[in-house]
Amino acid sequence: MEDTLVDSAIVQRGGEMQASRARLFKEYKEVQREKSADPDIQLICDDSNIFKWTAVIKGPSETPFEGGVFQLAFSIPEQYPLLPPQVRFITKIFHPNVHFKTGEICLDILKNAWSPAWTLQSVCRAIIALMAHPEADSPLNCDSGNLLRSGDIRGY
Repeated sequence: MEDTLVDSAIVQRGGEMQASRARLFKEYKEVQREKSADPDIQLICDDSNIFKWTAVIKGPSETPFEGGVFQLAFSIPEQYPLLPPQVRFITKIFHPNVHFKTGEICLDILKNAWSPAWTLQSVCRAIIALMAHPEADSPLNCDSGNLLRSGDIRGY
């Protein structure tokens, strides 16, 4: 009985991994097909591991990040899209919702508000939106959050 449970768990895990690979491959093909559709986002899949991606995003206009180019690292779990990707900034950024040392991003869709309907491309869009509209009340970078909360936009 226990052997059967272990075998079915392995098969199920393998099935999740296959579904995850299929979904990521579909997203990869879509990114290749629509490269010019979104000039603010460039998604790059690691040649040797479909679960590792990099994104290059442009800073949103009319923000302190305008004109900047920011690199993100994606680590995709085997249960994707049922679980969200882990995303962090590689490029240093002074932002209330980004940890200044690790690049960790505090964004609800990467935690408890994740839905399998999100794609890597839409996650990048959400991160660009967060850059334009920081949530100073839930900061990972308290210094940045305090500057915004106190209204010190120039200091920010």
